[in-house]
Amino acid sequence: MSDSPRTGASIRKMTTSDLGCVLAWRNHPEIRRYMYTQHEIGFAEHSVWFEKASLDTRKHLLIFEMNGLPQGYINITTLNSGGIADWGFYIAPEAIKGTGRQLGQMALTYAFETIGLHKVCGQALAFNERSIKFHRGLGFQQEGILRDQYHDGKNYHAVICFGLISHEWPRPCEKDKHVKS
Repeated sequence: MSDSPRTGASIRKMTTSDLGCVLAWRNHPEIRRYMYTQHEIGFAEHSVWFEKASLDTRKHLLIFEMNGLPQGYINITTLNSGGIADWGFYIAPEAIKGTGRQLGQMALTYAFETIGLHKVCGQALAFNERSIKFHRGLGFQQEGILRDQYHDGKNYHAVICFGLISHEWPRPCEKDKHVKS
């Protein structure tokens, strides 16, 4: 897939051998609390999801690695033939500071340069201030607020919608880019 020789960061396709690690990240309380589905997911449910999602040609299920060690998960789902996609992601709870930014930069480079997308869309629950700041820091523009869009079983929450168009993406320097074949 792609890597950055300067940082030891790379992105690759998710495989069945990643299921346990991705499930552990997803079920971690600090990740799960910001997800639309907040129950603890079992391995059987996770495996069924992966099997189905892996067959969906619109989905790009990716693992972000630092120096060969998995550090994050990325899901890019194309929505139509116009090159527009939604993305979702999370990093390993124990990842070092700055890992999320590297994941975001590499995922967006992959989205725009490898897949050839025109636009990447993201959403964040309004109380997820880190995700909102993260999206803005990567150059996303806030495109809307869906008021009381998500109910967590007790309260309603707004959803913040973001978009980043390919010509807005600040591409990394050519010397920092390396693509594996």
